[in-house]
Amino acid sequence: MLVIGPHISISKGYKKAAEVAIEIGANTFQFFSRNPRGGNAKAFDEKDIAKFQEIRKINNFGPLLAHAPYTMNLGGAKDEVYEFARKVIKEDIERMEFLGVEYLCFHPGSHVGGGVDFGIDRIVNALNESIKGDEKITILLETMSGKGTEIGFKFEHLKRIIDGVEHSERMGVCLDTCHIFSAGYDIVNDLDGVLEEFDKIVGLDKLKAIHLNDSMMPFGDKKDRHSVIGEGKIGLDAIINFMTHPSISHLPFFLETPLEEEGHKREIKMIKDILKSK
Repeated sequence: MLVIGPHISISKGYKKAAEVAIEIGANTFQFFSRNPRGGNAKAFDEKDIAKFQEIRKINNFGPLLAHAPYTMNLGGAKDEVYEFARKVIKEDIERMEFLGVEYLCFHPGSHVGGGVDFGIDRIVNALNESIKGDEKITILLETMSGKGTEIGFKFEHLKRIIDGVEHSERMGVCLDTCHIFSAGYDIVNDLDGVLEEFDKIVGLDKLKAIHLNDSMMPFGDKKDRHSVIGEGKIGLDAIINFMTHPSISHLPFFLETPLEEEGHKREIKMIKDILKSK
């Protein structure tokens, strides 16, 4: 069964977000664990959460993905930035665990001049402080495009972080198609090779979710610019080929394309129609 959905705002509650997902033909969705540009996290509304869980169960939703805020930088050199990030990741693991969300993904961070080794050490230390090992939720490192001083645009970075986490069984990867294409992994002309490399370095068993995006920027440009499926440099054929690859097709796909709800509805229908015809 295809599991696909877009990023949906929870500003009107989790129940409303689940209803929107159903209305646009999705059977999962991604949402921000808190304000993506700030640090505030709303208290849970028990009635809203109960309705959300009911809708989720009745409609047989696939795994859900919470996305940590962009302001969280676990690899940062400034102590105040790092302390904020440590607080957020610990809180959000606990909060999303309470919600019963399967995955929480985050951008590994930017070392901002501290160096890759320094940044990875900080990320690992924060995760070891936050992951107890008895959680059900899995924490996902997102593959990055490589802009600036980002960590995570190489599979080796992800491997080092996962290996450094004591409870590495609670760790996984969310692969972003736009990001890895921009980082120089050729999923258009050498998808088998890219997946073989990922398996050799990280392990395909650690690949848990996909951010399904086309790219506005050309291959290897190291810039993070998402495009609507089929309208970018990756192209529709390559994306469908990606989705139907036997190593990936069972995973949940999360759209982060620059569209509103009606646009996502059309996008999901287009993808479903193409897959049905194959």
